[in-house]
Amino acid sequence: QVQLVESGGGLVQPGGSLRLSCVGSGIIFSRNDMGWYRQAPGKQRELVARITRGDTTNYADSVKGRFTISRDNAENTVYLQMNNLKPEDTAVYYCSANFFAAYYWGQGTQVTVSS
Repeated sequence: QVQLVESGGGLVQPGGSLRLSCVGSGIIFSRNDMGWYRQAPGKQRELVARITRGDTTNYADSVKGRFTISRDNAENTVYLQMNNLKPEDTAVYYCSANFFAAYYWGQGTQVTVSS
């Protein structure tokens, strides 16, 4: 049974930082491309950042220079370091694992950026 469990969300003021974590089980973590997506109220889910099994990364334009995705295969964990947060970053953040045609999702963690 595949499980992706996110943590690290919360309420932060504009300009602040958060670090999201996602621990995977039931998959060969190192063989999966891992990603972070987000969904704001009334909007579609969008890709935030992705890291391939070869450690290639890509980011949404809106977060480039502020967010960093990384992975620790020994710990079956992918991270999203979020700096200089803005109110428009408010959303539920989801972790994903992708191996060829298979996609798996976590339950999401809420990030709220507000003063």
